[in-house]
Amino acid sequence: MTAITVRGLRKTYADKAAVDSLDLDIGAGECFALLGPNGAGKTTTVEILEGFRARDAGEVSVLGVDPGSAGLAWRDRVGIVLQSSTGLDLLTPREVLRSTAKAYRRPRDIDEVIDATGLTEKADDRVGRLSGGQRRRLDVALGIIGSPEVLFLDEPTTGFDPQARRDFWSLISSLSSDGTTVLLTTHYLDEAEHLADRVGVIAGGRLLALDTPSALGGRSEHEAVVSWDEGGERHQVSTATPTAEVARLAERLGAEVPGLTISRPSLEDIYLSLIAPHLTQEVAS
Repeated sequence: MTAITVRGLRKTYADKAAVDSLDLDIGAGECFALLGPNGAGKTTTVEILEGFRARDAGEVSVLGVDPGSAGLAWRDRVGIVLQSSTGLDLLTPREVLRSTAKAYRRPRDIDEVIDATGLTEKADDRVGRLSGGQRRRLDVALGIIGSPEVLFLDEPTTGFDPQARRDFWSLISSLSSDGTTVLLTTHYLDEAEHLADRVGVIAGGRLLALDTPSALGGRSEHEAVVSWDEGGERHQVSTATPTAEVARLAERLGAEVPGLTISRPSLEDIYLSLIAPHLTQEVAS
């Protein structure tokens, strides 16, 4: 089953295509990460899928409904974590969540959401007194309070400390395990690798690559680099059979190979290689 379908999506601003003939399918219950540099078209695409921005051309379906003409029944099934929220400074997180929960047919337990987003100690403080990271947690809490079938997360962990990010990853993983479809945009490649079933890389409004994090851009087919210390120098060799290479080194140097490491291109390496030509074009223009 497909939760999100996009065909030929196009959006232009002043004759420049922000999204250019984009095709995309996201399965029900899938966690999908949309990656790309600033200005690539990620936010425009997500805003169209959320029903916040009109498209110029193409077909879009989220939970079987066109977001451009969707009503309240559709909104009840969708959760959105915006890049920032305003106008809440005089309220407490608990008050904001209690009020928002009333708009949904199947809201999650408020205390459970507060705990899941790490706001327990700040639940009754004024929002205006929260730090940037704490306000970001409140944004996430507002996105999940309605038990959404599809959750849109636009740069959700900006401002989070490392532990808060890890806690958030656990939350999203649990939502995905329960069948929630998640569309995530992020600049943190480790976040995409940890959370996403598949990732798509977008630049210039076009989808450049689409695959699992481990296979994106032929990543799984790249040769491994085996490195070790010998004779006071660092050595390395690229090989398609790293296990055999390590066995040969162990036989020659002893059971413990000094400084042994085995590495393949990271997701960040592949991502940067995919977008590099587009960044060069932007600089040239």
